[in-house]
Amino acid sequence: MHLIDSHCHLDFDEFNRDRDDILLHCQKLGVKDIVIPGVTANSWQQLLTICQSSTMLHPALGLHPMCMHQHRLEHLHQLADYIADNHIIAIGEIGLDFYIPDHNKEDQIELFTEQLKMAQTAELPVLLHVRKAHDHTIHLLKQYPVLGGIVHAFNGSLQQAEHYQQLGFALGVGGAITHHRATRLRSLFSTLPLSSIVLETDAPDMPLSEMQGQRNSPENIPKILTCLADIRDESYQELALATTHNSRQVLKL
Repeated sequence: MHLIDSHCHLDFDEFNRDRDDILLHCQKLGVKDIVIPGVTANSWQQLLTICQSSTMLHPALGLHPMCMHQHRLEHLHQLADYIADNHIIAIGEIGLDFYIPDHNKEDQIELFTEQLKMAQTAELPVLLHVRKAHDHTIHLLKQYPVLGGIVHAFNGSLQQAEHYQQLGFALGVGGAITHHRATRLRSLFSTLPLSSIVLETDAPDMPLSEMQGQRNSPENIPKILTCLADIRDESYQELALATTHNSRQVLKL
């Protein structure tokens, strides 16, 4: 079994005490690749250092739309330098978040656009964070086409999913699908084409239904896969093979 966590913040301080133990347990569970996206400029160096400690870990670098108050213009120049000087697999976590209070659409769009341009130049896929902004995001992706990527924690419509697929994107599913009250999300992922789905945890966030208030972990990928198998026609094994293939294809792992 070879599973991939396509979105996990294993560089966060919450994992400092037991990161190595988690990786050992992941290996035993079959979770053999973990993609770690960056969120702020001051976290990039530590993220890269952690990824150098294990061949299981794959770095992405980006400026997250929920951290706008921390970003500065010079961080875009630093990102360009980091991309040139390091082996990363994607630009991310980037995107638009119009759900957060008092958000500034114009600033977010400008930052997102500049990072899409960097992805074009570097010929890298992108890892997207999108809330209440799928149509805006799709519009910008058509203006600034990139080599596909993953829409993290996708919760849009079937029509929006089709647009993303046409643009070369896979759609991430994580712990939210384990919540039985998430009927719309479960219905969505029961009907999406299997070729579009990848697994993720977003650890330490997005906990599974039985672990409210607890730290999420990449060790929970098999549980997410089991839940996905419960709502789809394919078997656990078929879903494992397909989701791993999809992640490898879109991220060139």
